[in-house]
Amino acid sequence: MVNKIFCATQDGLDSRIVEVEGTFTRGLPTFNITGLPSSSIKESQHRVTSALNNLGIDFPPLKLNINLSPSDLPKSGSQFDLPIALIIAASKEALSLNSWFAFGEIGLDGSLKNVNLIYPMLLDIALHSPNAKVILPSEARELFSKIPNLSMCFANNLLEALEILRNDSISDHNPEVHSRDFDFKYFEINGKKYYYHDSFDSDFSEIKNQERAIYAALISVCGFHNILFEGSPGCGKSMIAKRMQDILPPLSLNEMIECVKLQAFSEQSLEYIPKRSFRAPHQSASKASILGSASQNKINPGEIALAHNGMIFFDELPYFKKDILESLREPLENNKLAISRVSSKIIYDTSFLFAAAMNPCPCGNLLSSSKECRCKDSEIRSYRNTLSEPFLDRIDLYVQMQEVEAPSSYNRMDSKGMQEIVFSAFREQIERGQVDSAGRIIFNGKLNEMQSDRFCVLDESSHALLEQAKSRFSLSYRGERKIKKVARTIADIKGSKQIQKEHLLEALSFRRV
Repeated sequence: MVNKIFCATQDGLDSRIVEVEGTFTRGLPTFNITGLPSSSIKESQHRVTSALNNLGIDFPPLKLNINLSPSDLPKSGSQFDLPIALIIAASKEALSLNSWFAFGEIGLDGSLKNVNLIYPMLLDIALHSPNAKVILPSEARELFSKIPNLSMCFANNLLEALEILRNDSISDHNPEVHSRDFDFKYFEINGKKYYYHDSFDSDFSEIKNQERAIYAALISVCGFHNILFEGSPGCGKSMIAKRMQDILPPLSLNEMIECVKLQAFSEQSLEYIPKRSFRAPHQSASKASILGSASQNKINPGEIALAHNGMIFFDELPYFKKDILESLREPLENNKLAISRVSSKIIYDTSFLFAAAMNPCPCGNLLSSSKECRCKDSEIRSYRNTLSEPFLDRIDLYVQMQEVEAPSSYNRMDSKGMQEIVFSAFREQIERGQVDSAGRIIFNGKLNEMQSDRFCVLDESSHALLEQAKSRFSLSYRGERKIKKVARTIADIKGSKQIQKEHLLEALSFRRV
């Protein structure tokens, strides 16, 4: 008799469902696993055999063949321990496993353990096999129970997993679990929940004499516009950028799940938090750490992939390697990054807010009214030439910081008030219909050409003004579209349904020319 149960393996960023088939035949007692298993799967023979013996489950004195189908797909991961053990243990009782999925690593005492990559596999199963019945380790109940469209059973050890199969239903002791809600604060728009946090480790009100830069940061956060701060050392560039993460827009359930999925690939601790990701790589980071890497057996998302749906901050921008900055042009423009290798091709989503800070020259005093610049002209040119025109053309907002002089007044805008403005602009964009097929918001700064023409409509006087600016400042077609999208965000902040002339003038004032 051939019995089978389902599991999955990782194939790039996606998961492939695998049929784990097992049968006993007459012959010398052996344990064979076929179907291109990796060494981690071959080692499961020893873990499973020890666990069955320690639980008092007899191993039949027959030849056991386990096949992982499709057989031409390389498979890896210790999550195959549980389905293999269940096939062996269920053989005596003739239990049918055909309608079940099972994931988990087995300890030598029969206990079930979680593996990080189980989480992204479950997400794909929920998408392609909705309402599937899955047996999972209890230690990951809190994490897995947030995934929608799955009927989950949790077991502490192999014996509890067998009891679930015997009943072929969910007992009162181990209730069926669908998606459970979070305990986070949220608000609803069109019947959909968006989660947020309202605690601030540091506040915008602590920043002095930088009202224009703070307003630009607010525009950037509301519309996910790329922003560059330039100014003398100590004027508050990094302070503003690091406070922007606390007022980022709220997250939908799907966006929070995507965040945790990327954490699984990067081997971080898996945790749901109602806060968009914030990445701040050092300028000495390698190209692979920023863009990510891929091989036949392992995927390593880079900083820009981990920043998806969140924010990434490059401090001391000109000191990043030029090839890294040039490689950012594709993800900044298309919100996707393709990494092609001989053995694999991975496409990462990279819809993030890009923020950067730089000094006006190597010594930092070029714009100072009280300090003398010590740089040669050739040094300044070399410093600024790191940033190419095509790269700078992808920056939506350019802010030249004011020099802080004592005594100075505190900024009148605090983080709580700015967050409320962000929420208001967030609602405006969703109610205007800026959502994709999965229900995720498309921020003003991420609109494509067709969407920009639809949502960023100018009246005749505004259109004439933009044409005049285009001619005077030699704006590219990309620059023209970015100005319209920034103006759309400014109109949202001001509560205007239509883009007015003053909104367009403000957007132009933030454009680097």
